[in-house]
Amino acid sequence: MDLMANTLLAAGASPAMIHTIEEIPDFTPHIDGLCINIGTLSSTWLPSMKAAATLANQLGKPWVLDPVAVSASDFRLKSCLELLNFKPTVIRGNASEILALSSASKGSDKGVDSSHRSTDAVEAAKSLAKSTGAIVAVSGAVDVITDGQQVVGAHNGVPMMQRITATGCAVTALIAAFLAAEPLHALEATASALSIFGVTGEMGNDLAKGPASLRMHLIDSLHGLDEVAVISRVNITNMP
Repeated sequence: MDLMANTLLAAGASPAMIHTIEEIPDFTPHIDGLCINIGTLSSTWLPSMKAAATLANQLGKPWVLDPVAVSASDFRLKSCLELLNFKPTVIRGNASEILALSSASKGSDKGVDSSHRSTDAVEAAKSLAKSTGAIVAVSGAVDVITDGQQVVGAHNGVPMMQRITATGCAVTALIAAFLAAEPLHALEATASALSIFGVTGEMGNDLAKGPASLRMHLIDSLHGLDEVAVISRVNITNMP
């Protein structure tokens, strides 16, 4: 939650990290975008997630699902399949998570670390996008984004970002912020968020001595990002 909230603040968004069901009716009407992350899933938090997604849909607000380690337990998989019924705007995960969610069967991934490349999950991502109506994003060395037909790749980032806990969660939150700004262009907003987060990782890596300092410099780079850096560094391409 800490890295997600600080990423949103650095990007100019206003985060609220809510999980108590009693607060959902008060907070959700004021949102511009919703991020549901199952990283710390519990039986008491799941009803809050469903209630928030229901209300976001009623209000016409976009929401993003992060199926963290979806195949690590039956409870996670079942919960994510239930959440898909609430029609997320975007689903963002690593390749192993998207493969498992797409096939709706327990896989052999190791928690939140992906044992597959993002390009291994292109067809699974397209299938999941078609069946859910969501934009599906697969994080990896190349971030793959698809609506089930069009496939684009975001080619930014550095390997050391994988050594920092919750960078995937943070970029999912950033996608929600970009969707809030561009709700009618979900694929473009998702690709832009992934690419720009990767750009800030590249910029932070130039100053970092290791994962801990990269975490700090990544947030600083996002906070100080300007149009020149975006135009010169963003690398998004169409993929076959």
